[in-house]
Amino acid sequence: MTMIDGLFIDGVWQAGHGAVLEVTNPATATPIARVSGGDAAAIDAAARAAKRAFPAWKRTPAHQRGEILRAIARAVEEDRERLVALQMQCNGKPRFEAELDVGDVIATFDYYAECCETGTGLSTNPVALPDAAFAASVRFEPVGPVGLIVPWNFPMVTSAWKLAPALAAGCTVVLKPSELTPLAEIELVRLAERAGLPAGVLNLVCGAGAEVGAALVAHPAIAKLSFTGSNRVGQAVMAAAAERVARVSLELGGKSALIVLDDADLEQAVSLALGGAFFNAGQMCSATSRILVAHAVYPEFVERFREAAAALHLGALGEEGVEMGPLISRAQQRRVLGYIEQGLVDGGLLLCDGRAAAEGEGFFVGPTVFTDLPAGSALWREEIFGPVACVRSFGDDAEAVAIANDSDFGLVATLVGGDAARNKHLAAELEVGLVWINSPQVIFPHTAWGGFKQSGIGRELGPWGLRAFQEVKHVVAGVAN
Repeated sequence: MTMIDGLFIDGVWQAGHGAVLEVTNPATATPIARVSGGDAAAIDAAARAAKRAFPAWKRTPAHQRGEILRAIARAVEEDRERLVALQMQCNGKPRFEAELDVGDVIATFDYYAECCETGTGLSTNPVALPDAAFAASVRFEPVGPVGLIVPWNFPMVTSAWKLAPALAAGCTVVLKPSELTPLAEIELVRLAERAGLPAGVLNLVCGAGAEVGAALVAHPAIAKLSFTGSNRVGQAVMAAAAERVARVSLELGGKSALIVLDDADLEQAVSLALGGAFFNAGQMCSATSRILVAHAVYPEFVERFREAAAALHLGALGEEGVEMGPLISRAQQRRVLGYIEQGLVDGGLLLCDGRAAAEGEGFFVGPTVFTDLPAGSALWREEIFGPVACVRSFGDDAEAVAIANDSDFGLVATLVGGDAARNKHLAAELEVGLVWINSPQVIFPHTAWGGFKQSGIGRELGPWGLRAFQEVKHVVAGVAN
């Protein structure tokens, strides 16, 4: 098996001297590639390269940065089919999911290219003052070299969400991908190199274990950290960054609710519940795995949902009609199976049992549906990151909101109901960063991504994603008489 260089530092691809990363196809549990990982020394070299490149990139006119971002989008578009196949192979994603991922990457780079071209969020603007003897202006400047740490569930997508606005803002970057899915980020960096990104502006360090990430978080040249991943690691990132008052953005976990009102279209409700709980095999922080259903429609919804979940077609790369793929690793499979066992111990009623799928090759767990779980159950309160949905009923709208908000997290929610005014009122009551109403979990680069409570700090995408990589500077000048 060929060894792939896992470092791109100051415009040069090179082998790392850290642990070798073995990339596995989760649908077959077979190795597909080996990547030479970096170590703390590689992080130091990458951070220093980013610091050296920062002044020139910061001064590069925004429209020129936009031209490069646009070129990256076109390069991804031209290589779309190969990148789709790579997502399917490295993550076990069904084709339609992999196609959505690649489309998301293209849209994100195009959006921030447009921001650069129009000057949106990048221009200097006057500030009105109450005293005519003074004039003021405000500008948004790049924060400096940034460290981006991204997860395995949406490789290349999460990187695009961070990388495109960081580059648009004028920041230079050190990117650290997940050790489980580095191939997607390696290809994205190759495409960025091909698009004409100057040396040192984007640096990549693949690596295993805590050492590489910790070295990036602690490096004095890195002005800002943007992390997506678990709450446990996010807390460690925040604590380490606090020691040197480095800026941080954290996109962490979720335990989101889907609320089915008594006037909902049940066919639509079941469809949205399936997507919310089982898309990407439930491996997404926005999974609406807590499904709240009005008493009046609860029995019918539960039966329809159970049947639909049981009918989902699991499968691997190349199979026709695959609707759900495997989990990412053996460790993740064991974690999810452990949660299912805990649900039974807690007294939950298992309506759809996905454990049989774990008996074959690959890291599969089938769609799993519980009812009758107590509110204190780990399955009801903790992020599982697997295809496990928990359903319970509610009486009135106030109870639905109270149950939905009774969570340590506040990332997203979905409402399914027939009354627009009622839906709008309930959306305002939910303590989350994004509410979908009668809609699948469609995400546009124009709208913010992020949540309340322990779901994180800051926002990605939209102008807020750009602001995450900027500092605010005001200039106040006396006006001569």
